[in-house]
Amino acid sequence: MKALTVSALLAPILFSAPVIADEISALPVTATFVISGGYWESGAEGAADVEAPVEAGERGYYKLVAIRQQDRTARLHLQMIASGEGGLRLVESVELEEFTAIKPYVTGIRPESMTGVAATPGFFATVYLKTSPETDRVEEWTVLIDELGDIKVERASN
Repeated sequence: MKALTVSALLAPILFSAPVIADEISALPVTATFVISGGYWESGAEGAADVEAPVEAGERGYYKLVAIRQQDRTARLHLQMIASGEGGLRLVESVELEEFTAIKPYVTGIRPESMTGVAATPGFFATVYLKTSPETDRVEEWTVLIDELGDIKVERASN
């Protein structure tokens, strides 16, 4: 009886392993840092000016991704992910030009909090970078999305 119970418990894990392997192989090897956090909600009219349609009252979260380039610098992309009954879907992905302009060597990305979903809509992350591979000095930059969805990227002022 115990063997049957253990087999029944292991079956979903064993049969889902190839699906998980397929999903993780879709992640580009050039993705050096990926964090997700914050959240967004669409209003009664949905969301305009995004790549994929967003229904009224739809919710989701943000993802910040650093993609390494041939020259070892990185491009940073901010994504809106919808999280609904039908699963997860990409709503929009934009390259953050403020980072592209300085050709950063990204050394890390941290979310504002590790405690889970924030109490108010928005997103905040700190990007750690160097502007030259030879320097020891690491700069901190912030990516902030307010409750209205406005994006602000700037060098941190400690």
